[in-house]
Amino acid sequence: MAGIRLHQIGQPGAQPPAASFEQPFEMLTACHERVERMLRLLHRLCQHLDEKGLDEQAAQAARDVMRYFDLAAPDHHEDEERHVFPRLLAGTDEHAKAVVRRLQQDHRDMTANWVSAREVLQRVSEGSAPTWSGLGEADRATLARFADLYADHIRAEEDTVYPAASALIDAPELQRIGAEMADRRTARP
Repeated sequence: MAGIRLHQIGQPGAQPPAASFEQPFEMLTACHERVERMLRLLHRLCQHLDEKGLDEQAAQAARDVMRYFDLAAPDHHEDEERHVFPRLLAGTDEHAKAVVRRLQQDHRDMTANWVSAREVLQRVSEGSAPTWSGLGEADRATLARFADLYADHIRAEEDTVYPAASALIDAPELQRIGAEMADRRTARP
């Protein structure tokens, strides 16, 4: 393996997204693509640690994953919790409501699992090669558990929830949602 190839992943926030806040559902889908890129980076980081050990490239990859899941992922979850899920929970589609309730639980599980996954990544980002003892089985299980939460979650949002919610929102409301999503991100210190 030639390395983790961060240039193929992209740094969180370094590239302008293809979608804009004027199209909130496209923006949410673009966020999913970035989540998947960060999870691929996490997977490659684990491979890199096995093959080459701890080095600056591995430490930087760990910092990149932490930065993304510390900043962008919580914003994404908040967007869904504020603007997407309530509309479906207020509706009459019982299947959509059940999916939303599961996704809300997923968000809680992701938040809880991120604490443990972040601790593993923090150790990688701060470790030094001479004292690095590698990822233990518990560390691997922690990172895998965190990553595994996303696949079905993203599929349910894109296949069921986003289409159902977007059908309930008219153009002026969509514009208001996009503006609010953008404002929350620019208001951050």
